[in-house]
Amino acid sequence: MIPFWDIPEFGSALQSRHPGRRIMRKTLRSPDHRTLLELLTAARKKAGLTQAEVAKKLRRPQSFVAKYENGERRLDVVEFVELARVLAADPVALVRAYTRTIKD
Repeated sequence: MIPFWDIPEFGSALQSRHPGRRIMRKTLRSPDHRTLLELLTAARKKAGLTQAEVAKKLRRPQSFVAKYENGERRLDVVEFVELARVLAADPVALVRAYTRTIKD
């Protein structure tokens, strides 16, 4: 079953009923998502870690790291913070760096 908000006809109907409200667009594989992934990949490389090393510290398979770095899966907030800690990076600083690079 497709959620009603993913059907274009309903999404536009929602927009017309709520003219001031912005409808969230899908972000997986979007340019902004790619920007975040590039930032995370750069942080991993700056930490001098391979995908396999990060995966081992996260107690996940290497494919977990490969999939989020390639944009095939999302990270939730808890996973993001855990990843930042493994990379010895400040999660708030990572988010700030991300928000400086994206466009409204």
